Amino acid sequence: MISTGKVLVCILGPTAIGKTALSIAIAKHFATEIISADSRQFYKEMAIGTAVPSKEEFAQVPHHFIQHRSIHDHYTVGNFERAVLNTLKQLFKDNNIVVMVGGSGLYIDAVTKGLDPFPQVDPKIRTQLNQTRAKEGMKVLQEELKQVDPDYFEKVDLANPHRVIRALGVCRASGKPYSSFLGQKKDQRPFKILTIGLIAERPEIYKRINSRVDHMMEQGLLEEARSLVPFKELNALQTVGYKELFNHLEGKWDLEFAVAEIKKNTRRFAKRQLTWFKKDPAVIWMDFEAGEEKVIETIKKQLKTESYG
Repeated sequence: MISTGKVLVCILGPTAIGKTALSIAIAKHFATEIISADSRQFYKEMAIGTAVPSKEEFAQVPHHFIQHRSIHDHYTVGNFERAVLNTLKQLFKDNNIVVMVGGSGLYIDAVTKGLDPFPQVDPKIRTQLNQTRAKEGMKVLQEELKQVDPDYFEKVDLANPHRVIRALGVCRASGKPYSSFLGQKKDQRPFKILTIGLIAERPEIYKRINSRVDHMMEQGLLEEARSLVPFKELNALQTVGYKELFNHLEGKWDLEFAVAEIKKNTRRFAKRQLTWFKKDPAVIWMDFEAGEEKVIETIKKQLKTESYG
């Protein structure tokens, strides 16, 4: 092996940029396994709308944390962090390198940087917050967050119910602002981290997103969404690709408009992903068309440096 240490190679970037194929090529080259850090791909009921790897891709390299949970499970980023660290401990016994790939910035950071320590939140509080959202809408919860934690209110994606409800749960449980728990000292990781980010010009990203959405529809995304309508209030289904089709299936939107909204909201999601990732100065950015060989050579060169020895 090139490095005497243990290295987690992270592949990140906006949705539809080509992370899956690249991560498989890297894992095959280093004869290792892949950790998925895509929070949309955790749920076994949501295959088409989350673009999980194909059966052929799964067969090439062992994958972890894909379709391993149900939409009915309560699964947090903290659960993910602990589970991945345990898995990495086992994988690093036989591998000096493990690949992690995904587009969920919070989940990647949880593994690579650690989470801020938060107080335990009674599940009843989370249930109450979800009931409020279902009955009264997100606006009520957004206003509450603005009152109890104006600092976090200015930073959080207010359209993301997971983030808003999580913050309010901590506020209610502790009586303190959610933001007061941020930035505390975190545990050091027993492995090095090398991060490669894939990038493209915005028109190209948007073109790839539009193409992917069309492909998902051809694969049967509408029928997948139809099967999930009874569970549409669950947190796992508050995600792009499903929310829009639920509106169509309820007669609020025609199908053409719903698909256009999926494309628009996915483009917005990609923009937020890039904003998050670009905050990390350690990311080595490479053009999405650089090619697998060039990316692997870049990784090899980095692994030969003192930083990863």
